[in-house]
Amino acid sequence: MDNFVFGLGSALWLGILTSISPCPLATNIAAISYIGRRVDRPRRVFWAGVLYTAGRSLTYLALGALLVAGLLSAPYISHLLQKYMIKLLGPMLIIVGMFLLNLISFGTSGLGISERLQQRAERWGIWGAGLLGIVFALSFCPVSAALFFGSLLPLAVSYRSGVLLPTAYGIGTALPVFAFAILIALGAHLLGRAFNKITQFERWARWSTGVIFVVVGIYFTLAYIFDVV
Repeated sequence: MDNFVFGLGSALWLGILTSISPCPLATNIAAISYIGRRVDRPRRVFWAGVLYTAGRSLTYLALGALLVAGLLSAPYISHLLQKYMIKLLGPMLIIVGMFLLNLISFGTSGLGISERLQQRAERWGIWGAGLLGIVFALSFCPVSAALFFGSLLPLAVSYRSGVLLPTAYGIGTALPVFAFAILIALGAHLLGRAFNKITQFERWARWSTGVIFVVVGIYFTLAYIFDVV
């Protein structure tokens, strides 16, 4: 039980780390601008934040459940995963860590659709926040793709959890928007200070997690591939 709680906490942390990385954070800021446009109606802002969080969480739940179930349901694939996943995990952690440390980078165009999507979501009213959550969840940037496919998915497979872990990850990715929705509902003057804190925390969280991923990845590689440790 304690081991699974650790896995659940790891999935939530990966989601939070995804949400405050530059590209996903930019889409979350776009979502905040949509959700906060009716600052004069705090209750509406709050429920829009809830729907955005639900949209992201349900999207990652569905995607994670399908991928994990598909991988585990095929006996041959399941056998290969159980046999080789621990060996693949080391190099995968190193690669994800290098993304987080900006040692590997690719050009991104994740915000190309945000303005058009917000205009379309306007027609949906408060339900448009859920639409934004779904579409932004599927708009993978290099870092978010590395964290989801390279870290969350192997974690979910190892714990055989295609529902709870992806859901925790999805909640983590939407936490900044939900937090800002609450701040907007409480008072717009708190937004500036909160955003500055998130920006400072992102740098520390990304670099410390990247270093840990690389160190653990090197250890796993040496231990399970080269039998050195």
